[in-house]
Amino acid sequence: MAYTIEEKLPAEPHKLTLDDRCRLTMTGIKEVESFDEEMVVLYTTRGTLVIRGTGLHLQLLSLDSGQVHVDGTVESLTYEDTAPGTGGFFSRLFG
Repeated sequence: MAYTIEEKLPAEPHKLTLDDRCRLTMTGIKEVESFDEEMVVLYTTRGTLVIRGTGLHLQLLSLDSGQVHVDGTVESLTYEDTAPGTGGFFSRLFG
């Protein structure tokens, strides 16, 4: 009789560091949905993250390592939990 052992790998860590509301460093980023000077939408290992502010710029984007650095004035950070099958942030916004 053969047995299969399934090994659960821990989720990639997700960490945010905000310095003086003007430099945001993040890990655990899976994909960048969209970005402009007022809003950045990222898919993270912990859900969809929406960053709102003014003068936002992506200074570092490395999806291989899951790192993103955003400069500009950060006004809010919001996680949008997506239930399976409900679509992403924009499908809920415009759907």
